[in-house]
Amino acid sequence: MILEGQHRRSIARTADGKGVRILDQRLLPWEVRWVELRSAEAAAVAIHEMWTRGAPMIGATAAYGLAMALADDPGDASLSRTYQALLATRPTAVNLRWALDEVRTAVAALPEPQRADAAFARAGAICEEDAALCRAIGEHGLALLRTLHAANPDRPLNILTHCNAGWLATVDYGTATAPIYLAHDAGIPVHVWVDETRPRNQGALLTAFELANHGVAHTVIADNAGGLLMMQGKVDAVIVGTDRVTANGDVCNKIGTYLKALAAADNNVPFYVALPYTTFDPATPTGADVPIEERAPEELTRLTGPAAGGMATVKITDSPAANPAFDVTPARLVTGYITERGVLVSVS
Repeated sequence: MILEGQHRRSIARTADGKGVRILDQRLLPWEVRWVELRSAEAAAVAIHEMWTRGAPMIGATAAYGLAMALADDPGDASLSRTYQALLATRPTAVNLRWALDEVRTAVAALPEPQRADAAFARAGAICEEDAALCRAIGEHGLALLRTLHAANPDRPLNILTHCNAGWLATVDYGTATAPIYLAHDAGIPVHVWVDETRPRNQGALLTAFELANHGVAHTVIADNAGGLLMMQGKVDAVIVGTDRVTANGDVCNKIGTYLKALAAADNNVPFYVALPYTTFDPATPTGADVPIEERAPEELTRLTGPAAGGMATVKITDSPAANPAFDVTPARLVTGYITERGVLVSVS
């Protein structure tokens, strides 16, 4: 990722090797603050309270959390207890379980004195692989964007995205944003319609921050504006990320994704989902079988932003509120899946 003019990754081990550094995404774009996590408990808080978020980043952070726990206590009880505690932090993103399984498998048969080093090594390998996967997703998506731009070469290519599936949600490049960054770097004029993505505004706060740092033209829109823009012919494609794709191709992603897919289908706008293999969940038959995280109503009823004297939180309603964090887009509405192995066309 390009941050303050330099290429950085979203997560890295501390200088002493005993913890990891992540960006506190709750403060972006108003403040860039790196925080150190030095225990499994800190990693769990960072994931649950959304200091860090995005399916691949959740997995990477949890992998290091399990490694940190084994550095303190490498025994089987510690391994089991920490695995379950980290798994419970976010129930929807399948990368969390995948990463924890990878670390547990890597250490299970080892003598206790060797477990911590092996866990840190596997967590580091997970991060390296994620960056490579996202780069490959970007390359395959770039070919797709070249084709789309060739259809209307005299104007910018307009992409609509939802939530944040960028380098903040991964170790580097992002999923949905990787093709966009590579297209921009290749000289393709690309413009991104950025859904605000209520209630936590990951689009307005995070995706827009990323795009601005990379120099990509973009415009923040209200979540409900996407359908009109598609109807007006101002969207060439929708590209979103995902927290889980089930065996039948259903896509679980940030709440509001389903509505964008419906609007895209009604206006003959291609709807693509970008994901690495780690986000595919063959063990879950359909989207109806995915647990949908219900988050605190305060995320919906309150807004936080900069004000005189610092950050301020205001209440926007006193009414009861429901806050499902994800929805499910049926495979029949997906044009294709942009993966590290190529663009897979939906046959549903």
